[in-house]
Order: sequence, then C-alpha cells, then structure tokens
Amino acid sequence: MLQLAGSTEYNASVAVKETEIKLDNAHLNTGESQSPTVPVSRVWRTIKSFIFWSHERGTIQYDIMVTLILLFVFLSPLWISFNDHPVLRNPHSSGVVVYPDGNGAFIYQVEANAVQGTSDPAIRASLLTIIEPISGGVSISRYEPVTDKKDKVIAYKVWVQRE
Repeated sequence: MLQLAGSTEYNASVAVKETEIKLDNAHLNTGESQSPTVPVSRVWRTIKSFIFWSHERGTIQYDIMVTLILLFVFLSPLWISFNDHPVLRNPHSSGVVVYPDGNGAFIYQVEANAVQGTSDPAIRASLLTIIEPISGGVSISRYEPVTDKKDKVIAYKVWVQRE
C-alpha cells in the first residue's frame, strides 16, 4: 500500500493521513545537556579494551596481550627480586664421605680438621652439626677416629641412626 505525503487514503473503515515534516523552523539546541559527555579517544578505548580483555581469540590484540603476559612471567625475575632463592645448606666446607655399612645403615667419614673440640661431648656435637644437614635428624651411635701412620687423627668414622 503506497501513500503519498499529505494524501489521505481510506482502507476499509480506517482513515490514515500522512503529513510531511517541515524543517524550515527547526532549531539546533546548542545548550549544555544535563549529563556532560567525555570525549573518548581511540587510544583510551584501546587501552580499556585491553584492560577488560574484550578481544576474541585469534585477533592481533589477543596475541599482543598474551605475549605481554608471557614476557612479564619470564623476564620479571631478572629485574624484580621476589626473595625466593633456595637456602644454601652447606654450612661446612668439610669433606664428608658416606658409604653403606652392609646392614642397611650408613657410615659417615668426616675429616678431622672440620671437627671442633677435644672432649667426647664436644666431638659428638661437632660431628652432629656436620652430619645433620646432609642426612636430616639423626643421632650418633658411635664414632671412631681414623689415624695415619704417625697416630695423627685424620678423620672420624661415624655410625648414625635416624630419629
């Protein structure tokens, strides 16, 4: 059904009248609106879309975001100290040799120059402080001094038991 502007057409019992709009007296409202609009530049829209992760997989923006995250993960430890370095557990620079005794236990041979003290309790305490970082919580069953041809103590053989 085609209607011309300003014409009247009768359809069944309903009258429809079309009027034309005249723009001769139209005015442009240049006053401020009630809610001011902030101009959003293209750069800010792009930054906002990166922050809210609004890009689909397979787009260049998505690939850039993933690349930036991977760069941060792998390169940040070079410049940021997270203080998560492993603790060095080598308090003594002594030579310790560990070998089995044949009964399922181990014998520790400790160099004599690493052992402090001359009395039995001092020697046991010194041997224990050297052996515990290696084997964990242990107690000394017995120990024997190993001597050279001139009867100078060069090492101690130590039998330990796990606690």
